[in-house]
Amino acid sequence: MTQELIDTVPMLRQGRSLVVAIDGPSGSGKSSVSREVARRLRLAYLDTGAMYRALTWFCLDLGVDLKDAAAIEQAAEELPLEVSTSPQEDFVRVGGVDVTQAIREPEISSAVSAVATTLGARQELIRRQRGLIEKHHRRIVVEGRDITTVVVPGAEVRMLLTASEEARLRRRGIQLGGTQNAEQLAAQVTQRDAKDSTVVNFTKAADGVVTLDSSDLDFDGTVDAALGIVSRIINRD
Repeated sequence: MTQELIDTVPMLRQGRSLVVAIDGPSGSGKSSVSREVARRLRLAYLDTGAMYRALTWFCLDLGVDLKDAAAIEQAAEELPLEVSTSPQEDFVRVGGVDVTQAIREPEISSAVSAVATTLGARQELIRRQRGLIEKHHRRIVVEGRDITTVVVPGAEVRMLLTASEEARLRRRGIQLGGTQNAEQLAAQVTQRDAKDSTVVNFTKAADGVVTLDSSDLDFDGTVDAALGIVSRIINRD
């Protein structure tokens, strides 16, 4: 994709809503790809998965029983969260504590599904996510698992970014710097997907959602393909 084409996308919708919603399973590359798409299109960026991880950190820090749905819901309502919405920086703070790195630790990864599948907690975080979208005048790339179908089903661009299990395991392993063994990686990727799919379907594209399979694409190729999808849909308007 040429720089000229990239630059025309936000200009075409200057002063108008441009929400790019990207869902996908673990290890599909949606966070890194979404961040770069936002950077190139000069849009805000929101990683909703980081919000669920931050809530998980908060629950564990408070000693909340992760089998107690009511306690998790209360923690969600009280969560003192600050999360970056700029593609140029990455920070997550809970009560002023920087947990950007801490929420990526195996302890959080293994516990996050218990929090993310608690419906009351999801409702509270979805409320906050929608608030952040509006705060940025609906000019934002939002990525997660239920963005295209629940959080902002009316997004101008809706995309499902997927990849083969082999590719997703490989990418997650690289992302974590080889700090986890094959069993731990499988738990992070396939087992978590199985748990989370009990409350939201992020493995099959809903009507109107474009599927982007990145199994055979590198990072730059996936970003270019995603930008191509955005351009085609926006130019259709």
